[in-house]
Amino acid sequence: MIPKLALHDPRWRDLGGVTADEVGALLEQMASTAATGAGDEWRRTWTQLTEGLMDDGVVSDGTYAALPHLVEAAAVLPPGQTVDFWVDMGFIMTADYMPPVPADLAAGFSAALRLAERAATRSLLVAGTPARRYARLALSCVAFTGHHIGPALQRLPDSQDSELLLVCPGCESDTEIPEFFVNPVRPPVEAPELPDPAPVRRAEHPWGEVAAALGQEAPGEGWAPFLRVAREVAAAGVPSQSPGQAVLCLVAGLVAVKGAPEQAGEDWGRQLMSLTGYFRCWECELTWTIADGLVDNPDGARSLGRLAAAWTDSGWPAATGESASANGTAGAATRLRREGNALLAADGTLHSRIAVFSDSPPGSSEGVNSLAVVSRPGRPTLVAGAGAGAGAGDTGTVCLWDAADGRLVHGPLPGHPDGIRSMTALPLADGRVLLASGGDTGTIAVWDPVTGRPVREPAGNWPGGVTGMCAATVPDGETLLVTATPRGAVRLWNPDTGAAVGRLNPYGSLIRSIAAIPVSAGHTLIAAADTAGRVHMWDPAVEDPWEPGAAVQLSGRALDEGDHRAAAVAAVPTPDGILLATGDDGGVVMLWDPATGRPVGDALPSSTGTAGIPAITAAMPYGGRTVLVVGNRWGRNLRIWEPESGTVRHIAMDVAITCLAIAGPDLVVGHDRGVLRLPLPRQ
Repeated sequence: MIPKLALHDPRWRDLGGVTADEVGALLEQMASTAATGAGDEWRRTWTQLTEGLMDDGVVSDGTYAALPHLVEAAAVLPPGQTVDFWVDMGFIMTADYMPPVPADLAAGFSAALRLAERAATRSLLVAGTPARRYARLALSCVAFTGHHIGPALQRLPDSQDSELLLVCPGCESDTEIPEFFVNPVRPPVEAPELPDPAPVRRAEHPWGEVAAALGQEAPGEGWAPFLRVAREVAAAGVPSQSPGQAVLCLVAGLVAVKGAPEQAGEDWGRQLMSLTGYFRCWECELTWTIADGLVDNPDGARSLGRLAAAWTDSGWPAATGESASANGTAGAATRLRREGNALLAADGTLHSRIAVFSDSPPGSSEGVNSLAVVSRPGRPTLVAGAGAGAGAGDTGTVCLWDAADGRLVHGPLPGHPDGIRSMTALPLADGRVLLASGGDTGTIAVWDPVTGRPVREPAGNWPGGVTGMCAATVPDGETLLVTATPRGAVRLWNPDTGAAVGRLNPYGSLIRSIAAIPVSAGHTLIAAADTAGRVHMWDPAVEDPWEPGAAVQLSGRALDEGDHRAAAVAAVPTPDGILLATGDDGGVVMLWDPATGRPVGDALPSSTGTAGIPAITAAMPYGGRTVLVVGNRWGRNLRIWEPESGTVRHIAMDVAITCLAIAGPDLVVGHDRGVLRLPLPRQ
């Protein structure tokens, strides 16, 4: 039996993300299916539950309590019915961030992973799984073994996209290689060599049958050497010391042999063999194995030097880092890099100085992950930053700094009962400015930034947390707080009383990002991006959320033609009014006129190092020039874009970016270790 936290244990109340009742309901459905061999209601319940186990790449602490129960229940189901379950579990185990396992849950969690490996490996041997899904299943099984190549699961393309995103193990720059998956007739690289002697996993493992399945005749020319490596890795139990390239041979071989339909399995397996080659980083010019570039901080990664042959030298176009200007022409972008407190040009000369804010919130595993700028007439501008907390039951912390010198003014402020995920400033009609914060268990707090004290006790408990908030002004002069959750609840609040005064999002779309878009004096629209990449426009001045009011929806045709699936929205001030910016996970940013719903000008295209969860902020710091700053969450690169001229500046940071804001002429960057400020370009 796996050691588990009993469902009636009171500690479930302290483990966010999921509840014991939710897990119990799913377990009953899984047990019924195991007993009768029929029924799939548990699959729909499981899909809903995963939103609590992992949200936006972050695993909740409740996962460690729930996983032993779930794995034990899934392990007795027919292997053919649990493919999607094990794939989803693989995504959870390779998430962007997993908090430390609580000590009292470590034994059960470890035992559950061993059982998951055995049960999921049985699913590998079941025929009939679509080839691309089968590749994810194989990588999930690899992830359960603890091998460092498991997180490559996150980087396989979801559709027929042909590009590949790699992270340099040396300088951590992203390299995007277009037209990577070219479906070669024969392998374009040589099979990797295994160490001599090849490592063997000492403990009992379930991979013997997989090795036997790979003993079938090679599907096509050039397969034999790759299948030999794949069989040896499987027979050895996928030891942690096996080279990433060799483990990818195992994945490619399994897809070719077992993926369905047969032709699709062979084609996709042949393309996956491409991942056993090499690439050259555009930034540091070192050559690495593609396997090492598929994961962050791979164990034992070693460069092959600057002169080794790489795939980007033999027929594939290497990413150049060039950006398109507003008129569609291409030109070399300015490149800067941070070293300590200096921002350096490409030739090493000093471009500008960086100010580091003092006393970042303590106890946060993510550093500062939300920012808000508090501007008050006649008073210094403040920057508010908050952390998410380090684990289950941890409280969030808020700090307020002077934007001019980075001096800590208030904080860390106590009183937020959960980790903070979003913040916004609330300028009121009477001249006061309040600060609101939203937590990862749904708590909403409102603060007085002048005194650093809460306006009232934090309240609320909305499932999924508060992932976005902004301030909206309605024509009667009232300022409302707008909050969104990933489960689709978008609410309007009176910030002084805490009373709910309205709802938006009548269709209940799952929301990733919201922003306030001022369209006239005293009238604000709300823009939101949902998890399907759609953009919604709402008018909070209209009582009935089904009525459009002044809100015009974005052109669906323009979104489709640009294949643009928005993941973030932001307001963009211009000399002619406010535009809406939308950014997608590929790094593309588009501008829209909220009055017409049509795109404005050319988009900022993706370039090297821009893929990922987008972060966008914008201002007019000098002379009426609009400046957008675009980053990707947990990435280390920024782009500063001036849409009118098409100028783009690339900045390579030495910290992982979590959030962005603009305070006057300066960019404020929240990152994994705190907050820093750098000046925006004057020309």
